[in-house]
Amino acid sequence: MSGNPWSQRAEKKMFNVEKVRLAGAGVELPRMFPIEQRFAAESVEDLEGTIRSQVAEHDRAHPVSGKRIAVTVGSRGIAQLDRIAITLVGALAEHGAKPFVVPAMGSHGGGTAEGQRHVLAEYGVTEETVGAPITSSMETVVITELADGTPVHFDAEAAQADSVVVLGRVKPHTDFRGTHESGLAKMIGIGLGKHAGAATLHRHGFEKFDTLIPEVAKAALAVVPFEFGMAVVENAYEDIARLELVPTERMLEREAELLAEAKSLMPKLLMSDIDVLVVDEIGKDISGAGMDPNITGRAPVNTDKFQATPVKRIVVLGLTEHTNGNACGLGMADMTTQGCLDQIEFGSFYTNSLTSGVPDGARIPMALANDRDAITAALHLTRGPHERPAKVVRIRNTLSMPRVEVSEAYAQEVAEHPDMTALGEPRVWEFDGDGHLPKLPQIH
Repeated sequence: MSGNPWSQRAEKKMFNVEKVRLAGAGVELPRMFPIEQRFAAESVEDLEGTIRSQVAEHDRAHPVSGKRIAVTVGSRGIAQLDRIAITLVGALAEHGAKPFVVPAMGSHGGGTAEGQRHVLAEYGVTEETVGAPITSSMETVVITELADGTPVHFDAEAAQADSVVVLGRVKPHTDFRGTHESGLAKMIGIGLGKHAGAATLHRHGFEKFDTLIPEVAKAALAVVPFEFGMAVVENAYEDIARLELVPTERMLEREAELLAEAKSLMPKLLMSDIDVLVVDEIGKDISGAGMDPNITGRAPVNTDKFQATPVKRIVVLGLTEHTNGNACGLGMADMTTQGCLDQIEFGSFYTNSLTSGVPDGARIPMALANDRDAITAALHLTRGPHERPAKVVRIRNTLSMPRVEVSEAYAQEVAEHPDMTALGEPRVWEFDGDGHLPKLPQIH
């Protein structure tokens, strides 16, 4: 071996890769075929008309003319977020208000004002597109305290507005269960709390969030003039199933009802059980946990509260472009690739993990040289004492669930299931010369 330490390291890495291949010797990848999974598909047909009519109705009872109104826009991948934000801001302006956008995303965007402005721009929300100022600052003020003395942080610019409009998607959270999970209440407590507020609340631990989130929102609603909430509920196809202006006085009550509806519309894996789940990409734009525990059944905390199709091993092949190197949730996988690790920007990755107080999602799984090796290694770990066809499922990400690929072992199950249909014949994996796969199409 060469005396150059870098050469020694490279040679050692190659040696380790060969050892992994030997460990998977005799593992044959099963042929895969595409299938369709069907879910409830009701959706809002006229997005702009729905927003404008609801804002007009609100204005008749509570005029907004002359008010300087802060409108929250978060970092989650809400369907048609740019259209919603543009129309909402425009509708307020049409009735004489002076709206401005506030990034409401806790510590996301690297926990910096410029980073959060950049996140909004990636979703198509800029000052030019919305026709209003975007006021991005990490500065907060303490607007009140909870009974135990916990300070409630609130975006300093929003706190100076005449009123606040909370725009947010209502959906199951990835780390806890309660009457209020991801939604308007969380946007108030953590989104508008910025990095300081998010860090403060996460110190309580996710096991307290089922009561902490609505408590913080209730406290904020009592001291800050909120105009209304705009709740978004999506179906399994990432279409908007409901877009509802929620009056301030009913915000917490109505959000609990909308959460129940959102849970009933969620996508899932319809198979009975899975040996290996291959996930092409994870990211914060896909789920707060990178890949949704409501689908994988794996969460960094409170795992016992997430019921999903049993999965033995999970392989993550890479990150989404819009996650900007934040690999939050990678620690929930068993295998990954060197290429995935090369995509990580550890500043945003670790900032997010430290703020949430959950280091488990930031762990690094076994990293193999390429996609083929990672999948082979995972299959090796699911081999039992008796040979049987491997049950493998491959998805683009946990948002793109209507079209997935499954191994031949599922042929009969797919044929007999009322909500699954085979879309093609079994075929071999299409690795390139370096052992990598093209991502599955993003189909909603």
